[in-house]
Amino acid sequence: MEQLTDSYNRKMDYLRISVTDRCNFRCQYCMPEDIQFQDKSHILTLEEMLTFAEACLELGVTKVRVTGGEPLVRRGVVMFIGWLKDLGFEDVTMTTNGFLLEENLDGLVEAGLDRVNISLDTLQPEKFAFITRRNHFEKVWKAVMAALETPLSPVK
Repeated sequence: MEQLTDSYNRKMDYLRISVTDRCNFRCQYCMPEDIQFQDKSHILTLEEMLTFAEACLELGVTKVRVTGGEPLVRRGVVMFIGWLKDLGFEDVTMTTNGFLLEENLDGLVEAGLDRVNISLDTLQPEKFAFITRRNHFEKVWKAVMAALETPLSPVK
């Protein structure tokens, strides 16, 4: 089996899959309030993403990071995590803004998610609201605390 390498001949064992361009926040540094999203017909299906991931696995990729936008707004993403683990990826991580995390934690753990990174730009609720243009600090903080009580490790 041939291993994926970059132009410096370094082995590539990591894949980042952006499952959506959509997000439920409008962070100042990331997404304007009036963004025009891609038509859904231009976004790969989860099955198409899985086919690509499987090809990467055969080329030596062992780790996957699921991102977005906000991955938890994508319907079926918890099932997708399970599919990735079933394929044999050693490490599956998700980066999330945390807003939908608490209600999805049990499903994500059951699906086999290994780690979670929660984008939290500040611990000051007023600054959080300014940065994200949403007043959801308490909900996100609650999700951080809930994630720390799961087998996910590390929670960053």
